Amino acid sequence: MHIFINGEERVIEPVADVAALVALLGLETRKVAVERNLEIVPRSLQAATPVVEGDRFEIVTFIGGG
Repeated sequence: MHIFINGEERVIEPVADVAALVALLGLETRKVAVERNLEIVPRSLQAATPVVEGDRFEIVTFIGGG
């Protein structure tokens, strides 16, 4: 499956939804914000939002520190 993540084309194994994509990337769901095709995907809808060929994602990881 070809998708774009943060402007970079990636070839990944097919995943059903945004939650599975986040897991595939090894990211923690609670610490990321995901935009799919210019629309924010609320955390509560990530498991219900499909990932399809050609989707464009922007994924931001929150990092705490001091």
